[in-house]
Amino acid sequence: MAQLSDDCFAFGGPLLPLADALAMLSERVPAVADVERLPLAACQGRVLRAPLIASLAVPAYDNAAVDGYAVRFEDLDPKAETRLPLGRRAAAGHPLDRAIELGEAIRIFTGAPLPEGADTVMMQEDCSLHEGVVTIRPGIGKGANRRAAGEDVAEGSELLPAGRRLRPWDLGLAASQGASELPVARPLKVALCSTGDELAEPGTERHPGQIYDSNRRMVAALLHGEGCQVTDLGILADRRTPIRTALADAAEDHDLLLTTGGVSSGEEDHVKAALIAAGGVLHFWRLAIKPGRPLALGTLGKAAFAGLPGNPVACAVTFAALVRPLLQRMSGAVIGGLSTFPAVSGFDHDKKRGRQEWLRVSLEPRGKALPRAHRFPRDGAGILSSLVGSDGFLILEEHLTQVPRGSTLPFLPFSEVLA
Repeated sequence: MAQLSDDCFAFGGPLLPLADALAMLSERVPAVADVERLPLAACQGRVLRAPLIASLAVPAYDNAAVDGYAVRFEDLDPKAETRLPLGRRAAAGHPLDRAIELGEAIRIFTGAPLPEGADTVMMQEDCSLHEGVVTIRPGIGKGANRRAAGEDVAEGSELLPAGRRLRPWDLGLAASQGASELPVARPLKVALCSTGDELAEPGTERHPGQIYDSNRRMVAALLHGEGCQVTDLGILADRRTPIRTALADAAEDHDLLLTTGGVSSGEEDHVKAALIAAGGVLHFWRLAIKPGRPLALGTLGKAAFAGLPGNPVACAVTFAALVRPLLQRMSGAVIGGLSTFPAVSGFDHDKKRGRQEWLRVSLEPRGKALPRAHRFPRDGAGILSSLVGSDGFLILEEHLTQVPRGSTLPFLPFSEVLA
């Protein structure tokens, strides 16, 4: 369960910049997920909760990087061909059981340990073998084609830090140490609902004045991508009592309560009052971001609460900008910055100072030049097709008021906000 102090998300006054909001998350939101040990095969995407320290050097011994012949460099003539008698052979898993002799070449294969005394490997393509004698061309450097012990991993080094979301190559690195399991955070338990009498469940009859609920499906998929266990509370009516009851019940055994819609200040926005009526604390951020300013964060018992906007694009942006970092922090993960790359604006744009804007754009590759960003023609916060028809977000920082065509700006691909 989340244990956040009452003032964890407290803020009043001017719009809160996104950077300040993320700093607040890093400082004040604790990790709440319990630790469990899982086999490597089940650790993909999980958050590592203790650092992995190398107990072994990798490679554990000097070995051959190519198929060829292991030699002592001092036996080679630097200016003319060298002829050495062929000794025995060494293969991966079958090391030579003695040291190399003076003036001898050992047939060796990729991955095989270098015999004691050997320090250089000649590629078989640079040698010829005739009647038990290996002829070696000059020009090789000492230590060529040798993988040194510990060049990949030094014994005692930190391989993976605590808080890292594990990727396939991380699991491979752990396996190289002989690890069969790792301590990881258990999945966060998230209760998800939509609010609004205007919403209909997909697959059911839609009555006059209703729309199908798209937010819940979208957010559930985003949560599953973050490794969360999602409890679907369905669509809650625009009445305080059912919302209060659903939130209070879910707070008993969930880490996070997540709603979409109903968090503004209109007469039909009941989520704030319902949370407070259930005994929760709501700290409403007037976030300096467009789309997505109405975002509610708070607590109910030991559960954290996040209320996302009802407009689908605003919902997606605020999930990417704040809910995803919130989930990372609650899982014990390090909150990383979003990785953007430069793109050139293919349009002019005016904006208000003091808020960050996330514009939906598609990219036009231009060879060696920076890609050109083209804005989706309709930019309303409710235009869900704008996400489908775009490649990512062009981010305009708070201080900007004008973006002339040709400006270089940070582009955030959707892949950076999807686990």
